[in-house]
Amino acid sequence: MKKNVLALTLAVVFGFTASATEPKNEEKKEVKTDESSVAWKAYKVTGSHNGTVDLKSGALVFDEGKLIGGEFTVDMTSLVSTDLEGEYKGKLEGHLKSDDFFGVEKHPTSTLVFTKVVPNGKNSYEVTGDLTIKGFTKPVTFDVSIYGSKATATMKIDRAEYDVRYGSGSFFDNLGDKTIYDEFDLVVDLVF
Repeated sequence: MKKNVLALTLAVVFGFTASATEPKNEEKKEVKTDESSVAWKAYKVTGSHNGTVDLKSGALVFDEGKLIGGEFTVDMTSLVSTDLEGEYKGKLEGHLKSDDFFGVEKHPTSTLVFTKVVPNGKNSYEVTGDLTIKGFTKPVTFDVSIYGSKATATMKIDRAEYDVRYGSGSFFDNLGDKTIYDEFDLVVDLVF
């Protein structure tokens, strides 16, 4: 009887140990970059501007249907304004791509790598990730909602953390109505 109890105990202990070390059932789903979008909106004292930037590549990682990771690369050279036309559109886009802002010649891509994913609703997750812009990497936290083969996220990014200084009250005094606020919004719609 003691041998049977010991054998049963060992079987249960080793059974739990074996199942705890089994690899995760991870599934990496590539994002369809041509069907996905990243929209931005930036604010200044006298108004705002908005536009888009293209995803170069991206993937979400799932384990048994639950989001557990992701990584994305954005093509900063594709940065465009959608609220202006003609000469003013070209000037704004050129300025945003210059070293005053995102320096896309030296930094043609930005990346986001998920470091922590916590479920916070039926189809919703709180995600923390490492965002790299202009060679500076900082953590960001945002919510992601997933429905079928689509995901959406909205983020606030503080450009001052990435050394994007132009018109920033964090770096310059007495800008008055020429101040451009440090935070800008990203609205991301993914298809995978």
